[in-house]
This record gives sequence, C-alpha cells and structure tokens, in this order.
Amino acid sequence: QVQLVESGGGLVQPGGSLRLSCAASGRTTFSRYAMGWFRQAPGKERAFVAAISGSGGRTSYAGSVKGRFTISRDNAKNTVFLQMNSLKPEDTAVYYCAADRRDRGTPDFLYEYDYWGQGTQVTVSS
Repeated sequence: QVQLVESGGGLVQPGGSLRLSCAASGRTTFSRYAMGWFRQAPGKERAFVAAISGSGGRTSYAGSVKGRFTISRDNAKNTVFLQMNSLKPEDTAVYYCAADRRDRGTPDFLYEYDYWGQGTQVTVSS
C-alpha cells in the first residue's frame, strides 16, 4: 500500500496563492507513478484538476485552472506539488492527491488512479 499525505491547504483571499504538497510513502517507485490532483466542492462531484507523468515531462490541466495552477514534482523527495495562483472563490474545495501506479501519462479519470490522499481543505474567501 502507498500512502499519500497532502499539506498546504488553508484560507486565502481571492487573488491569493497557495502551494499544496503531496508526499508519498510506502512501497512505491515514485518516478514510475503518474500523479494527479482532484478537488471536490460541497454538493459536487470530485473533479480533475491537474496531472503529471512519472518523469514530469507531460502535464495536463482542467480548463478552469489552466494558466493559474501549475503541477510539478520532485521525484527525489517523492513529492508532487500544486501551485495555485490567482485563486477564486469557486476554487474552494477539498483537494486530493492521487497516484497512478501504471503511469498512464496524464490520467484525468478517477478510475485511473490507485491511491488517494485524505484531502486538504482550500477555502478562498474575503
């Protein structure tokens, strides 16, 4: 089993920035795992945010965050990041980190991921 632990969430004003981190531990060769970020707002389905291939060579973003969010990874530290800039109230959600052990590249469907973190709350409000 692989464990994923998110951190970096919190309360931020509109237009502000946050950087989320997700640290992987357990039985994993981290560089072989594609990684993704999803979010779930109250009353809504869990939605794709961003993904990155195992090597970090390819990334993908949801249209709603493209140009504002950046996904990156540090394989030496078994960590994936989500830099969130120009935050909007509609970005408020629980953000989840996920791992695809088969490295599908930049998977954007929930079923393509094998492991999930516990989530971290991001609230964008004045």
